Amino acid sequence: MALLGSGALAMWWDIALDMRAEFEDWHTHEHFPERMRVPGFRRGSRWADADGGEGFFILYEMESYATLTSPEYRAHLNAPTPWSAKMMPHHRNMVRSQCHVLESVGGALSRFMLTLRLSPADADRLRPALRDLAATIANKRGIASGHLLRTETPALAQTTEQKIRGGDAAADWIFLAAGYERDALEALAKNELGDAALIASGAKPGAVRGLYTLSHTNSAAEFTPKA
Repeated sequence: MALLGSGALAMWWDIALDMRAEFEDWHTHEHFPERMRVPGFRRGSRWADADGGEGFFILYEMESYATLTSPEYRAHLNAPTPWSAKMMPHHRNMVRSQCHVLESVGGALSRFMLTLRLSPADADRLRPALRDLAATIANKRGIASGHLLRTETPALAQTTEQKIRGGDAAADWIFLAAGYERDALEALAKNELGDAALIASGAKPGAVRGLYTLSHTNSAAEFTPKA
């Protein structure tokens, strides 16, 4: 199935290797359950750098973009738990993108996730090119899906969690491809999503790519809201 909703939160950050065990413990047993109980959150997934580095990619799938500005979600962002307050300063090089889902074809979860952060030079050309690519690769050997997201940062005050982290960067457009064969995603990153092909399709130079493996996932259906 495609992404579970029309809104998404896509994030990248680095965690030092000596903090990784506690980070994954916190993120799995406290943070994910907390987020999945927020109305409008449908599924979360955590992906670790495929080469064993410090990077993580986190994707939250949401019923709609409006979930990102809901009072319930904002309340959590402005009242982090003690464990969250301890862990947030360790989120280095944070990129946090609050997104509309523009295109989503195929299954959202697989063993590997290729992420691409890019900006349009000609959005009228780039969007249909990436839409067509998402549809094409979803049926390609080794690849299961393609998704296009566009960031729109709400005009809201900085949250307590952001202040703890020291502020966040944001991507512009995001293309995601999930698959079960690493080689297929690496070929996609080099060819159809390579610099020359992207620029020819209407993207600006300077796209940022990452390859990750699935570490953990939860859906909202696994948790009951707290009273």
